[in-house]
Amino acid sequence: MEYRRLGASGFKVPVLSFGTGTFGGKGEFFSAWGNTDVAEARRLVDICLDAGVSMFDTADIYSSGASESILGEAIKGRRDQVLISTKATFRFDDKPNNVGSSRYHLIQGIDAALKRLGTDYIDLFQLHGFDAMTPVEETLSTLDDLVRAGKIRYLGVSNFSGWHLMKSLAVADRYGYSRYVANQTYYSLVGRDYEWELMPLGLDQGLGAVVWSPLGWGRLTGKIRRGQPLPADSRLHKTAEMGPQIDDEYLYRVVDALDEIAKETGKSVPQIALNWLLQRPTVSTVVIGARNEEQLRQNLGAVGWNLTPEQVAKLDAASAVTPVYPYWHQRGFGERNPPPV
Repeated sequence: MEYRRLGASGFKVPVLSFGTGTFGGKGEFFSAWGNTDVAEARRLVDICLDAGVSMFDTADIYSSGASESILGEAIKGRRDQVLISTKATFRFDDKPNNVGSSRYHLIQGIDAALKRLGTDYIDLFQLHGFDAMTPVEETLSTLDDLVRAGKIRYLGVSNFSGWHLMKSLAVADRYGYSRYVANQTYYSLVGRDYEWELMPLGLDQGLGAVVWSPLGWGRLTGKIRRGQPLPADSRLHKTAEMGPQIDDEYLYRVVDALDEIAKETGKSVPQIALNWLLQRPTVSTVVIGARNEEQLRQNLGAVGWNLTPEQVAKLDAASAVTPVYPYWHQRGFGERNPPPV
């Protein structure tokens, strides 16, 4: 397993991480993802560690904390072999302060997460979303305190706009607070918006991409084809409206290109889609998910080989879209505003 630096930090992470959103299965949304229990989670962790996948990503809201609790049980006795990535910010319950990035919620949330995970530190903690109701200075000073206390090793964000990130980094630099080094971001062959602003920002400011939903919200599993109904077992029946919307013809165009390359390489559609991501600028690690051992082993086959430049170019062309303003205009000034490489 290849390891890469996480942004500009000295911290290395495996190019594939395992996402534990399938652990627990509480509520309609997360049960559609999966309902992995402790025994199955322990087996999946075994397989990951054997393959060199040592980082496990979770969040407090995944199945109302059950994902963290099950992960904690699954890694019990081998904390020194794993890296834990978790997140908080979204509303955890109906108590008025159990939401956002306030000092109150971050301290309470981190302590609760540590207890559920059965550990005394988190390797990578990320804000799950931007909280415009809390001063950035309050958030960053609190996170810096938690880093200095040894409860958190590295910091990141998720689902931030470019200005959210730059304002936060400016405040961190101004006061000498710990800097964000990771951006957990939605990015896939059918969701390339990340490239317009956040990727150049990551290159400029030293943030590594931790990619979530690399298969386009479950659309690049190889089960969706032109002229065929959505498979009965697809989670999209329950979750499609909750995630990014994608035009059917655009999706089929990308899948057609993936199918062509699958025939050339003997690899599966998901493996090709994941391998394409691993060749993109700023990408430190791609978070893969699996409801069972078969899916996990399939996704692990995305590493140990590379698409050819010609195959990458074919996928680039099939998935290209015209960006929104001002990004389409900036592309006309490539002499002084080159694309990220």
